[in-house]
Amino acid sequence: MAKTVLHKANTRGVANHGWLKSFHTFSFAGYYNPERIQFGALRVLNDDTVSGGMGFGEHPHDNMEIISIPLEGDLEHKDSMGNTAVIRKGDIQVMSAGTGIYHSEYNKNKGEQVKFLQIWVFPNKRNVTPRYDQITLNEADRKNKLQQILSPNEADEGVWIHQDAWFHMGNFDKDVAASYSVRKPGNGVYVFVLKGQFMVNGIDLDQRDGLGLSDLEQFDLQALTGDTEILLMEIPMK
Repeated sequence: MAKTVLHKANTRGVANHGWLKSFHTFSFAGYYNPERIQFGALRVLNDDTVSGGMGFGEHPHDNMEIISIPLEGDLEHKDSMGNTAVIRKGDIQVMSAGTGIYHSEYNKNKGEQVKFLQIWVFPNKRNVTPRYDQITLNEADRKNKLQQILSPNEADEGVWIHQDAWFHMGNFDKDVAASYSVRKPGNGVYVFVLKGQFMVNGIDLDQRDGLGLSDLEQFDLQALTGDTEILLMEIPMK
């Protein structure tokens, strides 16, 4: 019997710093909920909006796989590995913090906001050499189907991380359905609805709702509205 955990959008932690509004699916910074520390190896799922010209000053990370998925606007990144880059919708960015990195993230434009997801996944190897990568995906490849955007394998589609994890995104028209098969036995899948409404494994989800599924091999999803967007994060549960 599949296990499910439902996190409705309005139950997330909220931090409003004026220049930053962040919704936390899992405990983060000033938001602590002992029932919501992580889902398997998925430790952080932050839904961030940053005002024009503002951002996060240089700060450290170590031993974490950090994935950024821009949803709107231009996010400028600088890090201690010498990388300077701008990411925007359609891109995906990954950092293996490993033995330690410093980085900063700023909204490149003064006149518009930036929206992005910041995701942390525990690695399966500690103290790796820090690494940065970003790619631009063809968003047409997720029209009415699931497009792989992340995996454990450097040769696969999308970016790769030090973990047996697979991420997919899809944009679906109303009533279009798809199924997902778990890639590695024992893994779970955390589903996050970016836009529209879906039925996932028989459960109705609204925009920004999250659903954790485990102890299952496969599940179905269906768009209940048009102009939808969904993110699936398969991760180890142990």
